[in-house]
Amino acid sequence: VMILLKSEREIRCMREAGRIVALALDAVGKVVEPGITTQELDEVARRTIVEHGARPAFKGLYGFPANICVSVNCEVVHGIPGSRKLAEGDIVSVDCGAEIDGFNGDSAITIPVGIVSPEIARLIEETRNALYKGIEQAIAGNRVGAISHAVQTYAEKAGFGVVREYVGHGIGRSMHEEPEVPNFGFADRGPLLKAGMVLAIEPMINLGARAVKSTDDGWTVVTRDGKPSAHFEHTVAIMPDGPEILTRLA
Repeated sequence: VMILLKSEREIRCMREAGRIVALALDAVGKVVEPGITTQELDEVARRTIVEHGARPAFKGLYGFPANICVSVNCEVVHGIPGSRKLAEGDIVSVDCGAEIDGFNGDSAITIPVGIVSPEIARLIEETRNALYKGIEQAIAGNRVGAISHAVQTYAEKAGFGVVREYVGHGIGRSMHEEPEVPNFGFADRGPLLKAGMVLAIEPMINLGARAVKSTDDGWTVVTRDGKPSAHFEHTVAIMPDGPEILTRLA
């Protein structure tokens, strides 16, 4: 496994990419309401990214046709924005990437549309918590598996299904670098974490069972049981004094 360590200068560039991703997700979050289309969310994100001098990193990545991934309700990841209108009680996961000066940032949030049911509100909250449990383990000297194990044990204890087929990843000049960062596994497995590694940690957690399937559009992944799924992600730098989240609003 070829893991690229980042210099201080490179992490500085990635902080800027991460900040722009955070601004784009914040802008999207402010306009989510019943009646808005997923395409309109895509445009808000695109405009925010471009206004800050960056490029939407997902556009054209592996052939993806849009600027962000927008996944509604039982859609887990990689939903394509379009004419679908959000409705009261939906949840919408927005995954966003931006590239500036050759470096990428990647983050995702799940947003309630209007008032959601208590069990869905809990799914959102606990998925976010699972992400932070993982980030707490992103410490030099741990193994990647420490992150994986923290996410899995927290989410499963809360009674949710942890998606296995899609995982977090290293990030830098490329959106996806080594190592993979699964959301399940054993704490003592996987590559050793070192200062200078930058990881995108991204739990995908289902209200029901963990099983997922791909749909006919070749991109969108849905839960097999049709129950909602939530997705949170941060780009995290492993620094000598602990993890630093690069994709949060300053």
